[in-house]
Amino acid sequence: MYNITARFKNTIQTSANTSPTPTQPSSSDARFNLQGVLAVSIAHFIHDVYSAFLAPLLPLLIEKLSLNLTQAGLLSTVMQLPALLNPWIGALADRISVRWFLVLAPSLTAIPMSLIGVAPTFSVLLVLMLFAGISVSIFHVPAPVVVARMAGQRKGWACLFSWSGGRPPVQPAPWRR
Repeated sequence: MYNITARFKNTIQTSANTSPTPTQPSSSDARFNLQGVLAVSIAHFIHDVYSAFLAPLLPLLIEKLSLNLTQAGLLSTVMQLPALLNPWIGALADRISVRWFLVLAPSLTAIPMSLIGVAPTFSVLLVLMLFAGISVSIFHVPAPVVVARMAGQRKGWACLFSWSGGRPPVQPAPWRR
């Protein structure tokens, strides 16, 4: 009979005996990069300010474009659909520099979200929401990885700074009341 306990003990002993080689820096050598973490936090704030535009503007869009409630709900759904691409965005982020994702994503979100008010038709509005949703995924997939790289041993502290930047823009949203 297969003895899983012996195999588990062997795995623990093997992993306990491994140590980083002299050419590999240990994670304790990494220092907390406060400026970098704050930069990501500010980018997160700016990014989420723009991505939170849709909810307060929905009543105006419903009136301007004579949308029914199904169409209004579809706008939010279309903006969330690109989240299904997150595994592929993560795989791409593993191959190229993710720094550019964090630099460009707030701008790529700001442009379509700023054009919501001048969208002449529902179809144009759907395309704008799709592009905004893609940029939301482009930002939120690699951001935790970048923050973790800058955190050293203080990953929780870095997450506190980074993700608290994204909370204030969505707190006053109508569904929070």
